[in-house]
Amino acid sequence: MNLEQTAVVLIDVQGRLATLMNRHEETLRKLEQLLKGAKTLELPILWLEQYPRGLGPTVDSLAEILSPITKPIEKITFSAWGTDEFKEALIASGKKQILLCGIETHICVYQTAKDLKAAGFHVEVVADAVDSRFELDREIALRRFEQENIPLTTVEMALFELLEVAKGDAFKQISKIIK
Repeated sequence: MNLEQTAVVLIDVQGRLATLMNRHEETLRKLEQLLKGAKTLELPILWLEQYPRGLGPTVDSLAEILSPITKPIEKITFSAWGTDEFKEALIASGKKQILLCGIETHICVYQTAKDLKAAGFHVEVVADAVDSRFELDREIALRRFEQENIPLTTVEMALFELLEVAKGDAFKQISKIIK
C-alpha cells in the first residue's frame, strides 16, 4: 500500500445493526481510528450504506468523521461493486489499492472484496475493523479472504505502512490516534 494509490472503503456500519455485531465496541473504536488516520493522510474514503431507509444511517461517531468530507453512497447490492454510483466514484478516484472495512464481514465485505479483486484492484481487508453478528461467520470470512489471496491487515499496520517514516506531523497525529 502507498499513499498515492490507496483509498478506504467503509461498508454499512449502520443503525441498530452495528450494535448487534459480535465485537461492536472494539470494531467501532478501530473504525474510528482508521477513518481519522485516513483523513490525516488525506486518503479518499468511499462510504456506503445498505438500504438506509430500513437499516438506518451510519452510526453517529463515524458519520461525524466522514460528513465534512464525503456523503454516503446508498446500495441495495451486497457487493458495493454492484452499485453504479460506487463503481463510478472509485474509478474516478484513480486509486487501485483498497483498504476495506465495515460490516458484515461474511456478506457485504466479503462480496465487495471478491468483486474488487476480480475487477483488478489490490484489496486488503482491515481485520480488526470488520465484524459480523456471529464470530464463526467472521472467522470463516477471514479464512476465505486468505484462501482467495486477499490480504489481511490491521488498522495500525495499514496506517504505519502508508506513513513509511516515523517523523513529521502526520506521524505525530497517527500516533495519537492509535493510542
